[in-house]
Amino acid sequence: MPLFPALSCATVQLSNALEIPILGLGTSHNGGYSHDAVVYALTECGIRHLDTAKHYGCEEKLGEAIKESGLLRSDLWLTNKLWPGDYGYKAAKKACLDSCTAMGVEYFDLYLMHWPESLKVGSSNREIRAETWRALEDLYKEGVCHAIGVSNFLVRHLEQLKEDCNVVPHVNQVEYHPFQQPNRLMEYCQKDGIVFEGYSPLAKGQVLSDPVVQQIAKKHRRTAAQICIRWSIQNGVVTIPKSIKKNRIQENCQVFGFQLDEEDMVALGNLHDGRHVTWDPTNVE
Repeated sequence: MPLFPALSCATVQLSNALEIPILGLGTSHNGGYSHDAVVYALTECGIRHLDTAKHYGCEEKLGEAIKESGLLRSDLWLTNKLWPGDYGYKAAKKACLDSCTAMGVEYFDLYLMHWPESLKVGSSNREIRAETWRALEDLYKEGVCHAIGVSNFLVRHLEQLKEDCNVVPHVNQVEYHPFQQPNRLMEYCQKDGIVFEGYSPLAKGQVLSDPVVQQIAKKHRRTAAQICIRWSIQNGVVTIPKSIKKNRIQENCQVFGFQLDEEDMVALGNLHDGRHVTWDPTNVE
C-alpha cells in the first residue's frame, strides 16, 4: 500500500483536457541517478509523474525502473524533452521516436522543446523553433505525444511560436522558486491556456537556509523543502522536485496535508530577487 495514495488525485488540466499530476519527480544526470529511488517513488510514495530528458542520459534506466515498479503505462505521466542538437523537422521526429524506444514506451504524455536556442548554424533561432515545433505538432497528431510544450521559453519566444505555428504549447516548464518568480510570464501563460510548470523548486538548496522560509517551516512544523514545494503547488504550478534520496523523496511528497496561510504566501512571494540557479534564457533571441 503506497504511503501517499492521494497524490494521484492532485492534477492540473491542460488545454486539451488531459490531467497532469501537479507533483512529479525530476530526474537528471546532475547529482547522479538512483534506480532504487525512482522505484521507491513510484511504489511507495504514490508518484505517477516522471520528468526526464534525452540530455540527462537516463532514459533506458528510467524505462527499467518503470518496468520494475509493475505499474501500468496508462497510470503514469511521462514527460521527455528534445535537446537543441536534435532541432529541425526530421531530426526532432527521429529523436522523439528514439527516446520512446530507449524508454520502452509507445508514447509520451508530454514532449517539450528543451531550450529556445538552436545549435544549428545558418538559420535563425525563430526559424528553427518553428520548424521543430511543426515536427512536435505532427507527433501530437499521430498520438506519439499526447501533449506538447516548451521549456525555458520567455514571452517573446511564445509569441513568435504562436505566430508561426498552429498548436499553442500545452505547457511551459521553467525555473521557479521563491527567488525566481517570473510573474509576467506566468500571467501570459495563464491568459493563453498554457500550463505553467516549475523546476528547481528548492533553488538547488539555496532557498532552504532563508530565514523567512525557516520561520514558516517552524510555524507549520514542516521542513523548509516542504514549505517551498507547498508554496509552488499552492500557486497552481506543476512542480517537479528532484532527489535521488528515498527520505528526501518521501519528504517532498508530504505536501498535501497542510496549507500555507495568506501571510505565508505573501512573505514567500516577496523573496523574489531574480536569480537563476540554472540556465538563463534572457539573452536568447
